[in-house]
Amino acid sequence: MKRVLSGIQPSGQLHLGNYFGMMQRMIRYQEENDLFCCIVNYHALTTVHDANVLSENTLQAAIDFIALGMDPEKSTFWIQGDVPEVTELTWLISNVTGVGLMERGTSYKDKLARGLTPNMGLFNYPILMASDILLFGGELVPVGKDQKQHLEMTRDIAQKFNQTFGDVFIIPEPDIAEKLQMVPGTDGQKMSKSYDNIIPIFDDEKEIKKKIMSIVTDSTPVDEPKDFSAPIFQLYSLFLDEMGIEDLKSKAEKPGLGFGDVKSSLYETVMDHFADARSKRDALMNHKDDVIGMLKSGAAKASSVAAEYLEKARKATGISYGG
Repeated sequence: MKRVLSGIQPSGQLHLGNYFGMMQRMIRYQEENDLFCCIVNYHALTTVHDANVLSENTLQAAIDFIALGMDPEKSTFWIQGDVPEVTELTWLISNVTGVGLMERGTSYKDKLARGLTPNMGLFNYPILMASDILLFGGELVPVGKDQKQHLEMTRDIAQKFNQTFGDVFIIPEPDIAEKLQMVPGTDGQKMSKSYDNIIPIFDDEKEIKKKIMSIVTDSTPVDEPKDFSAPIFQLYSLFLDEMGIEDLKSKAEKPGLGFGDVKSSLYETVMDHFADARSKRDALMNHKDDVIGMLKSGAAKASSVAAEYLEKARKATGISYGG
């Protein structure tokens, strides 16, 4: 049984990109693995500077995840900020992390290119992510293509720390689902809140339908075959098994299929797929204290593991003394 670890930022509405990129896999992993999963609110602080928004988003992300199938009884599920040991370890591993490694971070450069104000939180983001993984002995880390470099940085940092101070940390392996390297948004780019191109999971039905109907398509007329590599078909295929994908592809390659019909059908599929989760979420919203209790229990479980790895790191570096 491997320890699988990942997390998700509470930076706004959860969307199909979050679900298919990471959440669905994490929910499946809890059945046969030692799953550690957290809501990384320290990371969200790099861009969310409104205390009320961050607090609300953090609890909402946890509720949404549980509604989708995360089971705190089968996993260790907690809020990052409830296990502050992660920030101490971030400092310890910072001292073996080269500035050049951070400067090569493509995600940081991309954020600056999109107009985000540079700050040290954004710059040091990969070190905090490394701490999230190393502090809990993560062996397998499900990540999207955009986080692949960050995990490589984590491996580099762990190896450098172990070479410098002795074997303390497990070197994690990435788990990248090739099929899900990029979930397209309504404009064809990677689905992201930053691009304002998301299809939310738990929004009002009318808003979800509006988003789906706004998916960019070409002007191919109904009586001509469609390009099955178009974003609308990529999205739809995420909900289908192999037979369903072949059936959809067959319809797309024949005359008679209109994009409007495809969008309407996708909307119905989305609503049907998440119907149970939407009902469960409504119930959880009326029992927030119960959710908070689950999260505090998860934090206690996570803290017991974190304390062991942190103490190893403190002793290895000499921060712990006299005993």
